[in-house]
Amino acid sequence: MTEKKYYGDVLLRPLITEKTVASGEMNKYIFEVHRDANKHTVKAAVEKLFNVRVEQVNIMNMKGKPKKRGVFVGKSRSWKKAIVTLVTGYRIKELEGQH
Repeated sequence: MTEKKYYGDVLLRPLITEKTVASGEMNKYIFEVHRDANKHTVKAAVEKLFNVRVEQVNIMNMKGKPKKRGVFVGKSRSWKKAIVTLVTGYRIKELEGQH
């Protein structure tokens, strides 16, 4: 990503599912991130936006799944997912209250 992007442009949205809420107990938070984001930009964005210390960032490219509706065939969009592990003792309070 270019340096002129805002930190809010890196993190698109937190992923709130039953599995991700359970991983929050282990100081792990999952976000959908910009397609051009890398580990360094995700780490900087989480640390600045939520005022926490990040220990580790894992990034995955999620391929679009095939979809079919009648005779029309297509696929859902591809996206990028980041799993952010925080240093012990840090929590993201904004994401704790959503479950």
